[in-house]
Amino acid sequence: MNKILYKGCILALSLLAGQVMAAVSADEAAQLGAALTPLGAQKAGNADGSIPAWTGGLPKDAGTVSSGGFLANPFASEKPLFVITAANAEQYRDKLTDGQLALFKRYPQSYRIPVYASHRTATVPTAIQDAARKSALQVQPINGGDGLSSFEKSGYYAFPIPKNGVEVLWNHITRYVGGNYWRSYIQVTPQVNGAYTPVRFEEEQVYPEQVADFPAEKKGSMLYMVKQRVTAPARLAGTAVLAHETLNQITEPRMAWIYNAGQRRVRRAPQVAYDGPGTAADGLRTADNLDMFNGAPDRYDWKLVGKKELYIPYNSYALESPTLSYDDIVKAGHINPDHTRYELHRVWEVVATLKSGARHVYSKRHMYVDEDTWQIAEVDHYDGRGQLWRVAEGHALYHYQQQASYLAVETLYDLMSGRYLALGMRNQEPSTTKYGQAAKYFDFTPAALRTDGLR
Repeated sequence: MNKILYKGCILALSLLAGQVMAAVSADEAAQLGAALTPLGAQKAGNADGSIPAWTGGLPKDAGTVSSGGFLANPFASEKPLFVITAANAEQYRDKLTDGQLALFKRYPQSYRIPVYASHRTATVPTAIQDAARKSALQVQPINGGDGLSSFEKSGYYAFPIPKNGVEVLWNHITRYVGGNYWRSYIQVTPQVNGAYTPVRFEEEQVYPEQVADFPAEKKGSMLYMVKQRVTAPARLAGTAVLAHETLNQITEPRMAWIYNAGQRRVRRAPQVAYDGPGTAADGLRTADNLDMFNGAPDRYDWKLVGKKELYIPYNSYALESPTLSYDDIVKAGHINPDHTRYELHRVWEVVATLKSGARHVYSKRHMYVDEDTWQIAEVDHYDGRGQLWRVAEGHALYHYQQQASYLAVETLYDLMSGRYLALGMRNQEPSTTKYGQAAKYFDFTPAALRTDGLR
């Protein structure tokens, strides 16, 4: 009898787990495009109107696009509604993160948050909206959310109606960024006095469905391939990294290779994951800090706290302007707040806590994810002692012509050392991100990596 009861309990728990982790019902999915936006955000604004209703995002002709791809700022004439400083931060505490409050304490004379009127600018192409609906009905988490199944049937926004924290994270990982792209950008790691040496990267990211000769047997397991090359300064130039991002990094770990210009050899690079050191980052970021978070979620337990309203970087067109130099942006302690823009938006709040027995330099990551784009906007990182260590901010904007959201710059502030990293600046580059890049599979193989490093 005890054995029968035991087996019955196991079966009941298995069925319950299957229900919790299952795709949403057809009735729930029908909310997408109705009460919810096509990507799962609340269409309605907030009670006092400070967050407006979503009405479809900016049109493709919202502004001019230069020959180099730089976007005109649709909100160039707007002025801040108010500015949050160390003197008045307590007044706005309920709409600020602990990391933002810590930055006010660390830099009381210079750190500011200029708050502008909120605009819900983002949308995605119709085909991507349709993909999100398919995901809601078909995609299932596997291994407790460490991987995805049936994702290849949709390809974007794995869980537009998320039920738990790891599903929110997967929406960030699988969001639409405009398809195949190429970009060059600058990363800086200023000293405490603001002195810095720019490191220039060239980066190309492609997706299986947009690579004509992509091997059919790999399509169900690969999310994207990315290649990154350092071109300056001379002492770092030639280093190149290649990564194949998989959908389940437990059963099929991320495959990464690095070409070292000094050794002129291509090697496997398992360190390009988790808390391995970020490329040319002077120890100021981990591999999984890139894009606010990337890679496998398996080392953390992901708790979904819920939604809240926060002042987050948004519509950061001014920060990407080609009229600015890097010196205009990079200052001691933090980037120049004169060029930042914050708005009130609803975010998903997720807390990632390091699992017992797992290793990572961050014991906890407190994340805030924009509901309209699934782009992570803010992350507070805690060290092994449980102390707030690093604060990340993603200064997002919406490419109205491409219908894709991305970051003008991502910052990671080290509260203990007084230094920071800023990555993704393109202001003085000949062009900003180029979309629609044709790609061949061979160009994203280890055999081709050495050639990229030698260019």
